[in-house]
Amino acid sequence: MLKCLLTPFLILSISNSFSQVLKENDSLAIINVLETQRVAWNNNNIDDFMQGYLKSDKLVFSGSNGPVYGWNHVKDRYNRTYSSKELMGFLKFDINDLFLITRKVAILLGKFNLERKNEKLSGYFTLIFKKINGNWYIVSDHTS
Repeated sequence: MLKCLLTPFLILSISNSFSQVLKENDSLAIINVLETQRVAWNNNNIDDFMQGYLKSDKLVFSGSNGPVYGWNHVKDRYNRTYSSKELMGFLKFDINDLFLITRKVAILLGKFNLERKNEKLSGYFTLIFKKINGNWYIVSDHTS
């Protein structure tokens, strides 16, 4: 019986969370994180690219080889996988959706396009951003 009473409350709470409105300045700040990463990537600068991620052991990157936890481990993964300008290629993003979960947590859904000399790659990503001390950081990146 208790389970039945909690279910409508949980549904109402979740519904209210998704109805939050993303303020324009927050939306622009989040998009700026992605744009800063794109520019850094295209300048072959993984150090600057990583500034968009929360520098934390709780950061998670999930790709085709499974999750990688921690800012340093994610950076190491990028350095190993993209060890040259040729491997990094030229990156572009398409943003498909951006919305708030709570006042300080947002989700961005997008597509990446990576062009190399003889190859074009693309895929989709889901980024979870968290607002900390007035700045938005990626805390979870799931890219396929």
